[in-house]
Amino acid sequence: MRRALRIFAIILALAAAGCWLAAGANLGWTKTSVPLKTVDEVTGLDHIEWQKKFVPGVDFLGATLVAAVVLASVSFAFRHKSIER
Repeated sequence: MRRALRIFAIILALAAAGCWLAAGANLGWTKTSVPLKTVDEVTGLDHIEWQKKFVPGVDFLGATLVAAVVLASVSFAFRHKSIER
């Protein structure tokens, strides 16, 4: 059980870091929509349209890393089985 919790904690931390990096490594807070600057074809004026897109931030990364640390810490609560001969 100890080993399984520690392996799952490592997998969780690596998966969270991988998702965060793959989604753009946003150093701000998590966003559910991003601004998209567009130019009106007729007038030539710039305006901003909001596009729905999930961009994980450092709060997402931090929360999952805290969860991984908690899982690894819980693994120390289980006793190591001693083999009697």
